[in-house]
Amino acid sequence: MPSETNTRQRARSYGLRFGTVPTGPLNAITDVAGVKVGHRTLIEGERIRTGVTAILPHDGNLYREKVPAAVFVGNGFGKLAGSTQVEELGTLETPIVLTNTLSVSTGMEALIRYTLDLPGNEKVRSVNALVGETNDGHLNDIRALRVTVDDVLAAIKDAKDGPVAEGCVGAGTGTVCFSYKGGIGTSSRKLSEADGGYTIGILIQTNYGGDMTLLGAPVGRELERTKKPASADGSCMIVVATDAPLCARNLKRITARTMLGLGRTGSYMSNGSGDYAIAFSTGLRVPIHEDKLDPPVAVVPNSRMSPLFKAVVEATEEAVFNSLFMATTTTGRDGHSVPELPIDQIIGICRRHNVLSK
Repeated sequence: MPSETNTRQRARSYGLRFGTVPTGPLNAITDVAGVKVGHRTLIEGERIRTGVTAILPHDGNLYREKVPAAVFVGNGFGKLAGSTQVEELGTLETPIVLTNTLSVSTGMEALIRYTLDLPGNEKVRSVNALVGETNDGHLNDIRALRVTVDDVLAAIKDAKDGPVAEGCVGAGTGTVCFSYKGGIGTSSRKLSEADGGYTIGILIQTNYGGDMTLLGAPVGRELERTKKPASADGSCMIVVATDAPLCARNLKRITARTMLGLGRTGSYMSNGSGDYAIAFSTGLRVPIHEDKLDPPVAVVPNSRMSPLFKAVVEATEEAVFNSLFMATTTTGRDGHSVPELPIDQIIGICRRHNVLSK
């Protein structure tokens, strides 16, 4: 089981600096004003290691005040429910739920119930629930279908702003990354006023493999554990939030850049890895049944997108390593045990390759 007292620290505390764009105050997706995150962590007996993570773009009725959104598929070996309507209409109308592969339908039912029960939605007959997943079946008895509607609703209800729990929590409770314990990670970037002053926030569910690389240092190859090569299969779910007023088309361009950040960590999106990104903007809202052709808000033009692209690449890379640095050794189904990242060894390798800032 995960250790009861997690004394681990995030990657940046060891002198690792991911890029040059400054972080937000919390270095978390919740640096984007209004965004909230909730976890439901399920650790039971020797076989259940799973959970739910919910991301809310704002406190209002999201069905009636949608936000612009987009989805990008790096490798489609996965089950991202609700993605086609987001792709078609360019809006998000429910919170985003992340969970395990066999609990996607449970997440959808919970989001539908949550939406139908909101005041003002008494006549709603269609809900596009957005639910992503990775497969935690190595550590979790995924066939037990342990996640319930109440668990998902609890994650939504408990969502809050402020610091975000990372590592072995929520949808990251049973995940594995580069053959070490993965989990939930988050990071943010704050652009200069000259570049618009916008904030980009990332939340990531890591459950993939490859040749782990940290700021260019070949840490995966130098760790003793890589005498047995890590599997490259798995999946990764990435959620991007920003307060930049972006249309769905430029949010799509944002989501594509997350894959560059993922690639920096050593992923090559293997055949068996479902790698997806979802982005939304809190910078404008799209009221239901809006008669205007376009929202009455100026959006960021193409020519001003490059700083946002840079920010999202850096924050994605850092969020991955926050998930690894914060996760702890976990034993689960059938005695399977996945070790935590050996941070002392990692920092030693980084020091030898001159990638530490201190």
